[in-house]
Amino acid sequence: MTEWLDGIAKIVLPTPFPVGDVNVYVVMGERLTLIDVGPNTEESFQMLQDQLATLGIKLADIEQVILTHDHPDHAGLLDRFPMELHVYGHAYNERWLNRTDRFYNEYESFYKEMFIECGVPDKYYGPFISGMKTMLMFSCHRSLTGALSEGQVPLGLSEWTVIETPGHAQSQIGLYRQKDGVFIGGDLLLAHISANPLLEPSLPGETDRPKPQLQVNQSLQKLLTFPIRLLYTGHGEEVTDVAGLVEKRLTHQVERSEQVYEWLTHESMTLFDICQRLFPAVYKKQLGLTLSESVAQIDFLEDVGKIQATKVDGTFMYSAIT
Repeated sequence: MTEWLDGIAKIVLPTPFPVGDVNVYVVMGERLTLIDVGPNTEESFQMLQDQLATLGIKLADIEQVILTHDHPDHAGLLDRFPMELHVYGHAYNERWLNRTDRFYNEYESFYKEMFIECGVPDKYYGPFISGMKTMLMFSCHRSLTGALSEGQVPLGLSEWTVIETPGHAQSQIGLYRQKDGVFIGGDLLLAHISANPLLEPSLPGETDRPKPQLQVNQSLQKLLTFPIRLLYTGHGEEVTDVAGLVEKRLTHQVERSEQVYEWLTHESMTLFDICQRLFPAVYKKQLGLTLSESVAQIDFLEDVGKIQATKVDGTFMYSAIT
């Protein structure tokens, strides 16, 4: 049952994605605030209204929305809210929320080049782009009212501070309440699974793509600098032992990269070779997720100086430095 706890009410909404249900949060402040909104589906919209009603709240009572990040399962229902409602989040949300033809062209060009560099066969490109566009059908088409960045106190939430935590998404932020050590963290740290370090095209004004696994690792380490007592997650249950779970996630990532490194001591491999070996059962159905996770390990191994890349006919071949 949806209920208040220290001025926060957790609402669980269904999604059409493999990750399952998503958590959104109503927060009492000078403004009644909804943190994330859920995917743009009729079922999710109805459940949001029903669970708000158990709190004695109507949709019209929500005075503002703050997004932890731009993914459709967190931002899609914005299209069901009045256009005059104020919506805040990191500036990097904008290109994903208010998508243009230029955005789609840049996204398709980015992945076209990425597939070549990773050695992904051409036959996978069309279905991948089609799947991306299908996923974005559950998102919204609207702009932010204003942008939030590191250290800001959001309007209407004077007890909370914005913490930037990129990696899973370039736009991801968390909200920290110092008085009781509560953190609303989006998909940075989940109790039951590791959040995927998703690939994105280069950021506005930059030429190189972000390296999301390195960002995730930095963002997780950043959490340890705050005395977090309770972390509200974007999916699943709350986290109380933040330090323990951060150590577990970082250790698992290093172990996976060491597995890849071991393979590369015996033979040179493309990124797609690695992806197939890491995720033999699911890479075809979840190519975007599995490719991102595979690139993550290569980025990490390159960063620590354990592998080298040689480009052959546009495709990178990776080998261990021994």
